[in-house]
Amino acid sequence: MAVPIVGLVLFPGFSPFHFSVPYMVFNIGLPGRRLFELLIVTAEGEAVEAERAITVNPDGGLELLDSADILVVSGWHDLDEPPTPELSEALVRAHRRGAHVVGLCYGAYALAYSGLLDGRRASTHWLAEQDFGRRFPRVKLDTNALYMEEDRLITSAGTGAGMDCCLHLVREYYGAQIANKVARIMVIPPHREGGQAQFIEQPVAVSTQDAHISRLLDYMREHLSQLHRIDTLAARAGMSRRTFTRQFHKATGTTLVKWLVNERIQRSRELLETTSLSVEQIAERVGFQTATSFRQHFRQHHRISPSAWRKAFGQERLDTTGLG
Repeated sequence: MAVPIVGLVLFPGFSPFHFSVPYMVFNIGLPGRRLFELLIVTAEGEAVEAERAITVNPDGGLELLDSADILVVSGWHDLDEPPTPELSEALVRAHRRGAHVVGLCYGAYALAYSGLLDGRRASTHWLAEQDFGRRFPRVKLDTNALYMEEDRLITSAGTGAGMDCCLHLVREYYGAQIANKVARIMVIPPHREGGQAQFIEQPVAVSTQDAHISRLLDYMREHLSQLHRIDTLAARAGMSRRTFTRQFHKATGTTLVKWLVNERIQRSRELLETTSLSVEQIAERVGFQTATSFRQHFRQHHRISPSAWRKAFGQERLDTTGLG
């Protein structure tokens, strides 16, 4: 397997943090292997300055994007300004030939201005919800998603969600084990449940109730195969059913049922990729009532079957590429 090429697009006045997220994720190497070849790209192939104090020298101009497997626009400097025709054409051309095209945070604007997101689902920072919806009515904006992928077009919410988005790409190319190793190097979780809603009203968990919920999430992750009922969990957390339901949604941005399904799907992906357990055994191990239920939920999340996922991302496939 050839090392995928990542073209990281920069523009004058870029955010150093938005630049650093894909730079770190796609520039990390593991012992004895390089995961990606990272190319920094500017419109004219000349150095650009960040919003303060930093100047970056690129590897070249937009012509480098024609060989990239992944194109990343890390933020956007002016929401009122469309990308240049040359950049828009490069993004569209790359997508047509099968590359992933990524807009991190406000970088979704560059993709939307280029017409790539018309009729497709997308995400951006919740602060831009009304503006984005007004400018791009043909885009199906999900205002809660941390990141969204449809037809190799990937968009993410603000700043930290860019890490989730980039790790998602590592997982797509190399599977859960490699993505987890990259996450450990960066000291970040390999996957976060919930959506943007969990960060809007309560960015930091400070109450005793929040601490109870956090411990309860860890407990459920360790016992996914068990049946978890709201009343039982509320009693375990020392809360009434009503208080528990409210605090759980506040902490995770979702319901208990949806959270459990997401966690079970995540764990099932890891088992599909790293073990030879049957679909029936995995369904039982992660807590689905039947293999049929597991298959239905998995297909709803990923639009392919568990068996197809294993064929695409399983350890046996990775071993044959020399990256297992």
